[in-house]
Amino acid sequence: MNIKTLDAADNNFAQALDNVLAWDKADDASINHAVVDIIEAVRQQGDKALLAYTQKFDQWSAAADDLIVGQQQLEAAWNDLNKEQSAALTTAADRLSHYAEYQKIQSWDFADEFGNKLGQKITPLERVGVYVPGGKAAYPSSVLMNVIPAKVAGVAEIVMVTPTPKGELNPLVLAAAWLAGVDKVIRVGGAQAVAALAYGTTTVPAVDKIVGPGNIFVATAKKMVFGQVGIDMVAGPSEILIICDGKTNPDWIAMDLFSQAEHDENAQSILVSMDKSFIDAVKVSMDKLLQTMERADVIKASLEARGAMIYVQTKQEAIGIINRIAPEHLELSVDEANEWMDDIKHAGAVFLGRYTAEALGDYCAGPNHVLPTSGTARFSSPLGVYDFQKRSSIINCTEKGASELADTASTLARGEALTAHAKSAEYRKLNH
Repeated sequence: MNIKTLDAADNNFAQALDNVLAWDKADDASINHAVVDIIEAVRQQGDKALLAYTQKFDQWSAAADDLIVGQQQLEAAWNDLNKEQSAALTTAADRLSHYAEYQKIQSWDFADEFGNKLGQKITPLERVGVYVPGGKAAYPSSVLMNVIPAKVAGVAEIVMVTPTPKGELNPLVLAAAWLAGVDKVIRVGGAQAVAALAYGTTTVPAVDKIVGPGNIFVATAKKMVFGQVGIDMVAGPSEILIICDGKTNPDWIAMDLFSQAEHDENAQSILVSMDKSFIDAVKVSMDKLLQTMERADVIKASLEARGAMIYVQTKQEAIGIINRIAPEHLELSVDEANEWMDDIKHAGAVFLGRYTAEALGDYCAGPNHVLPTSGTARFSSPLGVYDFQKRSSIINCTEKGASELADTASTLARGEALTAHAKSAEYRKLNH
């Protein structure tokens, strides 16, 4: 396998790393134009456009009624699972729910020195749209990860959209929707599903926020409808950055790199190590293990196009690379991994120690697997309960409190030449 190997000590390392990280498809003009056309068609034509795009992209001829998956069908999918599958989904759901309970933001208030009551009210969103991929692969785990935090937050209605290529439903996805408590499942995908959730059609209700991962067309559509609705994030290809001191089984590290590369050809897997011989050992493991993988072609394409092995001499060099990349997934496969945390500023999720495979976080550890990608961990966070709650400021002034604040407000308002603001405050002064 021909995977790039870099040395942090090289003079051109910074540029070489930038080249590895470069991802420009999100700005592809042809994709943007196509998505604009799809959104406008759905806005103007509603279900008619949805059905036309379903025929075009999913090769499935459907009537509007066919798009709805009834609750009985969801329950039947759940009941048809074997014991191993239902137990796994239940365990994952329980762990996600338990973790999410710790994330809930509570309302609060206090009284200031004038007796004014100031506070913050927390309210769940009313209706949320969840996008669940269904193209190259189907992801029941994405159902749980997106729906359960919304449920814990108290969202009143959850609408799930998922493409069904050639009309084929994935029973695990439906079963996960039943377990998580999705209120409505609609068989549409792509940019057209995002547009329908944003603007509403006869079949698809308009929502307040859209969450969930998808391909570049879905990500572009989410970016374009932001403002009409909220979105969780604009997600790029999946990523993993592994830091290893050379003491972990190289087969483990090779498979961890594969775990992201198998998502698609644009996924990115990077290993950073302080041991050159270990990098060589991992390459040997990758060549050996690749032939055992069902998605070997995808893994190979991903690693050769966007993967990298990076040699560093010091821990500080490794930390500098971590904070430069701001990875979606960061594995610290090193001794005393906790001691690295104070210096790590940017990462979507951190997996500490040799036994903490990123795959555990994808499915059942507890934290959410919907994470910031493409360096956006510099300013954004994993999906959580807080994404489904909104805050309202509360101000309740007493007569004395309003009078005490009036002069301050008036002075600032007049400084901005907003006389009505000033007089509105002054009217509340005692003995005015």
